[in-house]
Amino acid sequence: MSTKGLDYESLNENVKNTQYAIRGELYLRALELQAQGKEIILTNVGNPHALGQKPITFPRQVVALCQAPFLMDDPNVGVLFPADAIARAKHYLSMTSGGLGAYCNGGGLLGIRKEVAEFIEKRDGYPSDPELIYLTDGASKGVMQILQTIIRGQGDGILVPVPQYPLYSAATSLFGGSLVPYYLEETANWGLDIQNLHQSVSEASAKGITVRAMVIINPGNPTGQCLSESSLKEILQFCNQENLVLLGDEVYQQNVYQEERPFISAKKVLMDMGPPMSKQVQLVSFHSVSKGYWGECGQRGGYFELTNIPPQTIDEIYKIASISLTNCTGQIFLGIMVNPPKPGDISYDGFLRESNAILGSLGKRARIMTKGFNSCRNVVCNSTEGAMYSFPQIRLPPKAVEAAKRAGKVPDVFYCLKLLEATGISTVPGSGFGQKDGVFHLRTTILAAEEDMHGIMASLKKFNDEFMEQYEDTTEAILGLNE
Repeated sequence: MSTKGLDYESLNENVKNTQYAIRGELYLRALELQAQGKEIILTNVGNPHALGQKPITFPRQVVALCQAPFLMDDPNVGVLFPADAIARAKHYLSMTSGGLGAYCNGGGLLGIRKEVAEFIEKRDGYPSDPELIYLTDGASKGVMQILQTIIRGQGDGILVPVPQYPLYSAATSLFGGSLVPYYLEETANWGLDIQNLHQSVSEASAKGITVRAMVIINPGNPTGQCLSESSLKEILQFCNQENLVLLGDEVYQQNVYQEERPFISAKKVLMDMGPPMSKQVQLVSFHSVSKGYWGECGQRGGYFELTNIPPQTIDEIYKIASISLTNCTGQIFLGIMVNPPKPGDISYDGFLRESNAILGSLGKRARIMTKGFNSCRNVVCNSTEGAMYSFPQIRLPPKAVEAAKRAGKVPDVFYCLKLLEATGISTVPGSGFGQKDGVFHLRTTILAAEEDMHGIMASLKKFNDEFMEQYEDTTEAILGLNE
């Protein structure tokens, strides 16, 4: 009997092979428990507003006026909205040919692309061309557009850090390419091992895979590290040597909590290196309103900037962007993110106060979580330098690994399920991000409310230590105490 187009047996195998652990088995089980009335703390997704972070006032005021421009004709509009929000709404509406309900240019509103270019130039000290900037529905859509453009088939490899944000493995599978992992060094706070990069490319080549692009996530997701300038130079030299496109996922560039390791963009390092490197290495850089101190995940505003990409390729990327289209509301949020209120503006003090409060609290929560994990038995956690995650290593006893196998579970999935059912804390097993064989982790966000963080970590520690006691041999426990 012949199958129909949407019968499971006849589906695209790339779709069936695609996995996304962040909303996988653990998340679905959390929703089941929630439906049964159990209180669940969803720390599996970097979704700040869902965990109680309040929206920043100024961008919401501007977007509200853009969505309902008739409000600006009301004589009382100045009572509800500050003058600079009204002026900014008029500024953005002047860029459109029919308000936020109308289609816009495939690359996004030119006026906002100019604001993005000015932001990049101010950040890096080098010119940015708005014609080489594309506005997208969040950074994820831009990443997928670029990967779709690069990947021609299974013989094309994408070099991705492990642990990695599973967007990259999922999209690479979806487009029929091959994921080529390179391992970050956990003992060096998830630092870069350049020799591992060369080894990964050599091993891929031996399998008939041509590596065509390299991904960096800076600051890291799920690992929370910030790449140093020296590491970025090594990466750029490596990409130049191997003729790779560098995909710079920099969506957490505003989430940095340690002054000694500030964020520095891949483009700035590339331009600082000068010719011929600055004219040769192909670079695509991504940013988003979902992260930083904004947390506007549902608004879907993002951009990517192209550096050293040939004009004919840019035409093809424009075609893909035009097919996808981009929502105008996300573009407005993006414009305000890169061009926020300035000193002297009516809304500046309030905007600064709200922004600093969020970033300051995130830094405190990062430290609380790192300290809490390191107080747990058989758990080791690097400090969160940036982004919004902790990625502790869980040193599971052999008996726990055996119990997981009997249950038909990957060991860290087994641990995370037990944690969820005992405490309501929903995390993501490290196996969903990639890790070395025999090493186990979990990823959790640092987004739970600051006032709840100590209680959450106490609950997690109680579960963890009881779990370890249950599965640890007496001999192992004694050896652990003596170490």
